[in-house]
Amino acid sequence: MSERQKLSPSDWWATSIIEMKPGMIRYRGYAIEDLIGRVGFAEMVYLLTRGELPSKPAAKLLEAALVAAVDHGPQAPSIAIARMAMTCGVGINNAMASATNVLGDVHGGAGEQCVELFNAVAARLPEGARDAAAITKAVTEEIEALAARGIKHVPGFGHRFHHLDPRAPRILSLVDEAAKEGAVSGLFAAIGRTVEDVIAQRRGGKRVPMNIDGATGVVFAELGFPPPLCRGLFVLSRSVGCLAHAWEESQSDYRNKGPIPRDQIWTYTGPGPRQVPE
Repeated sequence: MSERQKLSPSDWWATSIIEMKPGMIRYRGYAIEDLIGRVGFAEMVYLLTRGELPSKPAAKLLEAALVAAVDHGPQAPSIAIARMAMTCGVGINNAMASATNVLGDVHGGAGEQCVELFNAVAARLPEGARDAAAITKAVTEEIEALAARGIKHVPGFGHRFHHLDPRAPRILSLVDEAAKEGAVSGLFAAIGRTVEDVIAQRRGGKRVPMNIDGATGVVFAELGFPPPLCRGLFVLSRSVGCLAHAWEESQSDYRNKGPIPRDQIWTYTGPGPRQVPE
């Protein structure tokens, strides 16, 4: 009999996250009644995913990252799907689930990929090296490695709607403040800015500014979140926008609202009219 087969029912879902008995709930050892009213939602996210309560500056950074990515309008597939789902007569949880299920590598995954990039750059730095020349060399090597693998788009940089994503500078300024306070290292902010510089050099001086995924990637990397968790954090953030849009659409009188207005039709690209063979 394997060790797994020997597990008792109480050990089957053993967890370090929550302890619960009649009249008692503790998260990572903290009683829920002590957390309520004293700890914010971002701090709870940190506690449950990382095991400890964050410092106040760290909590402020995480909250800023979560706030920044809540919504980007119905042109974003996740938001559009939330609204369309509500017109189909499903519940609000179904609409939110349908929306978040499309947050994948292309739409919603750039933050995770960006943290992977930043971590890879940091791993290339000689031990203790934090100077601009060392960071530039490491960034250049990593971008060249991406290009060698056929990856032309650097995750976290450039935006199809915003020449300058208005969210990124604000988030970076908060990271700079936290670095001055000693709450974070500031290394990943430096790496992110250097990536932008190196991309510009490779494009003949044309800058491709950091976007929301890059900026929140800086935050997540500075706070030490593993890359896969970063996608979950984005999903958590965008769920707020999905909820708001689903609720708003539920107040309309539309039924079965599709992706294009009903008085328009898609472009057909198949064969012309033909007869079914005898």
